[in-house]
Amino acid sequence: MANPRSFARIALNAALDAALAAAAVVLSRWLAMPNANPLHPALPILWGAVALVLAGAPFRLATQYWRFASLTDLLGVAAASIAGATLSAIGLIAAAGIAPPSPAYPAIHMLSLAALLVLPRVGYRLLQGDRAREAPAQLVLLVGAGEGADLLLSALATERRPPFLVAGLLSLGSAQTGRRIHGVPILGQVSEAAQILTRLDDQNTLPDALVLTDPGMDGTTLDALMHDAEAMGLRVLRAPRPTELADGPATRLDLRPVVIEDLLNRRQRPLDRDAIARLVRGKRVLVTGAGGTIGSELVRQVAALDPAFLVLLDNGEYALWQIEQELGGTLTGRRQTVIADIRDAARIRTVMEQARPDLVFHAAALKHVPMVEHNPTEGLLTNIAGTRNVADAARAVGAAAMVLISTDKAVNPTSVMGAAKRMAEMYCQALDIAARTSLRQDQPGMRCVTVRFGNVLGSTGSVVPVFQRQLAAGGPLTVTHPDMERYFMTVREAVGLVLQASVVGCDRDVDDGGIFVLDMGEPVKIVDLARQMIRLAGLRPDEDVRIEFTGLRPGEKLFEEIFHGREPPLPTDFPGLLMATPRTADLALVSRAIDEIAAQCHADNAAQALALLGRMVPEFDHNADGHAGPSRASTGHIR
Repeated sequence: MANPRSFARIALNAALDAALAAAAVVLSRWLAMPNANPLHPALPILWGAVALVLAGAPFRLATQYWRFASLTDLLGVAAASIAGATLSAIGLIAAAGIAPPSPAYPAIHMLSLAALLVLPRVGYRLLQGDRAREAPAQLVLLVGAGEGADLLLSALATERRPPFLVAGLLSLGSAQTGRRIHGVPILGQVSEAAQILTRLDDQNTLPDALVLTDPGMDGTTLDALMHDAEAMGLRVLRAPRPTELADGPATRLDLRPVVIEDLLNRRQRPLDRDAIARLVRGKRVLVTGAGGTIGSELVRQVAALDPAFLVLLDNGEYALWQIEQELGGTLTGRRQTVIADIRDAARIRTVMEQARPDLVFHAAALKHVPMVEHNPTEGLLTNIAGTRNVADAARAVGAAAMVLISTDKAVNPTSVMGAAKRMAEMYCQALDIAARTSLRQDQPGMRCVTVRFGNVLGSTGSVVPVFQRQLAAGGPLTVTHPDMERYFMTVREAVGLVLQASVVGCDRDVDDGGIFVLDMGEPVKIVDLARQMIRLAGLRPDEDVRIEFTGLRPGEKLFEEIFHGREPPLPTDFPGLLMATPRTADLALVSRAIDEIAAQCHADNAAQALALLGRMVPEFDHNADGHAGPSRASTGHIR
């Protein structure tokens, strides 16, 4: 039900339409019979007004919002005009025997009625638009001249006080220059942004910002545009998504900042989603480290694939509670949260015996390099002994596969964390070879699939959240070394490829003990990442916000690697997924070494534990003092 104010506006609209309909009768009679008195007789005038109100009801003519009059509204006006003129003529003939003054009168009446109803609506909308443009607003250029630009301009036209005015558009193609969308000119291509902005600056019409209307614009094109905008002191922002704009006048036209993920220049890798669904659907799945960045995303994606039961295991109560709350009603009655430490072998065995998982994703680990350097025995017990506990318990209860989440820091490691993860890889590789031997003999065996990748943007403790906090505090942004590089990918992409690797790794034809490596693209310089984040905040690097170099920390190296020199990459059938040639050790030998390392850790003898680790991982070149020697930057690796 309309409130009294809305009802009054609707009644006013109906009265205005009736008056215009009466005027249309007068105008039509004068056009049909120029020499006759158009005001006589009065009955056709009154009936014409009533007929229009009646005929306009099915087309909701009186409820139209004149300030937001659209093409759909004007089509409704045209239909109501035809219906109103027809009803008027039929009613006069049937009820009063009054024939049209001329054969052309019905057509003239229809056209006159449509014109008198349309012109005030269009005029009112244009008048409101002109008044809105008198309000102060920032001037922008839209980047993209497709559906997104069309929807954004349409939404702006409905605003009484638009938050910004559009001076022009930059297109992604060459065939659009010189054309117009909603009267706004297309000034040129995105590749010509520097020249166009310089010309506008010379004309004193430089916009305040560039607004991206294409949600898919990212990578190299966006990076170049960011540099052109920075040179002119402009911000680059994103428009609301087309699906948000399609909601009409109530939509808020808030412009969003570009996020650092947009600048990764990574194409989404196609996944075999049917095979991934078959891997998970109807299975009992357990995820360790379920509250972490990778673990929680694994939980989200696995939960969407309809497992028979899902167990979320973590030793952090708050992190576990967060992902549990996020799942809400998903898998109600078919999921369980478990607080447990993977270093507690007895507890892990009990959990596995109760859960009986078919598939285990092992994402629990201590991953912060400097922190593990300061607490080496904790890192070794968690990342090595903890991994063995999970793998042995899963195998004992008949799990079909366990997936180990590893890291590029395990290749030619210089940190305790990286060397520990390499040792975990070795154990899982040896276990996988043993499983393959059993499978060949038609005996039960658990596949161990190891997946190695680099840094995940925005993960807990990673560089992006650190830079965000430093930016919020006004800087400076701290970078350890000007030459430091890292591989990056988004958490959603990483987990999607982990699931894809799990499918491939469970295939009987895959090499024993092979490690799957996600194609991380090209490495990114951390200092370039810092500069980009400053630009995304609308600030200038080294002017508004300083960048300070603090030196490498213990355990760090300048360049990460994804393949060891003795494990050259092998292709798989899936883009974005490679396999490292197996480089394994004997299961019994690795297991004994883990026992010895764990014993030294429990005795708080870190030096002896690290010495044992060094014998098992001979390429471990411990950077205990934060020194970046050339050997650590460039030897024995495939990047």
